[in-house]
Amino acid sequence: MWNSLTETITTIALAIVGLALVSVLVSRNANTAGVIQAGASGFGNDLGVAESPVTGSNISYTLSYPSSMANVGNIAAMN
Repeated sequence: MWNSLTETITTIALAIVGLALVSVLVSRNANTAGVIQAGASGFGNDLGVAESPVTGSNISYTLSYPSSMANVGNIAAMN
């Protein structure tokens, strides 16, 4: 029973994430580069936390996310 429930919840969660990824890649209003940068930053933080007990290093977390206004000047210059 628990295996079936876990499989159902995982399938639904993956479907939601998959739909979100497609919408970010397809939409003109999406900040695709910002989403990828934020995801990579979070993944890097996770790796650092997982490795820190083994390596003994202190982790400095990257908590800032890309600004949605970072490329406004570049876009205006292109038009």
